[in-house]
Amino acid sequence: MTHLTRCHLNPARARRLTDSPQRLHAAVEAAFPPPPAGQATGHRVLWRLDEKGHQPSLLILSPTPPDLTHLVEQAGWPRLATPDTPGWDTLPYAPLLSDLRAGQRLRFRLTANPTRAVSRPGRRGIRTGLTTTADQIQWLIDRAASAGFTIPADERTPISPYVTVSATRALRFPRTTDSGSRRDVHLRTATYDGLLDVTDPDALRRTLTDGIGHGKAYGCGLLTLARQSS
Repeated sequence: MTHLTRCHLNPARARRLTDSPQRLHAAVEAAFPPPPAGQATGHRVLWRLDEKGHQPSLLILSPTPPDLTHLVEQAGWPRLATPDTPGWDTLPYAPLLSDLRAGQRLRFRLTANPTRAVSRPGRRGIRTGLTTTADQIQWLIDRAASAGFTIPADERTPISPYVTVSATRALRFPRTTDSGSRRDVHLRTATYDGLLDVTDPDALRRTLTDGIGHGKAYGCGLLTLARQSS
């Protein structure tokens, strides 16, 4: 079973984590016990950092509920935590997945790493982050059909899709590889907000649980849905 968890972070204490996708990735990984010896995890954990005003919150999509005690202690409000209100909320994701129907129009949010492969003569192509809003939106539109949805036209400006890039970040942070060497990771992210029409519920369910694009270890790829407000 899949679960969606939201943990509000204390902006006065969380900056060290929120400024580094590598540290936040490690904090998310620490929320789950290691698999039994000889067994793979068999699943992907997706996460996203949302910031509304000056209030950051962490969303985690996972097959088992996380234990975020360490995160609340580091970057939450640990003295306010109780067994009933530990500092995060986890809900089953199955009801949303099972309710998807072709023709539904839903609101969505996605933080992704929109890129394109730039070829080099005689060498392997290099993945490069897209920098313009138009290119970032086109990147999402190009992937929508296989992801199980389309983006409708904005009724206010019918020639434009109903999606905006509400935030972008250019990130650079060190990463230690499995061999112990260190290298810098360059990551450009775009946060999309808009409307989508469900075309293939099964494909959209896979998209919701598997994510979209690259950079999933660093907070990219998690698509979330909500009903339109009346």
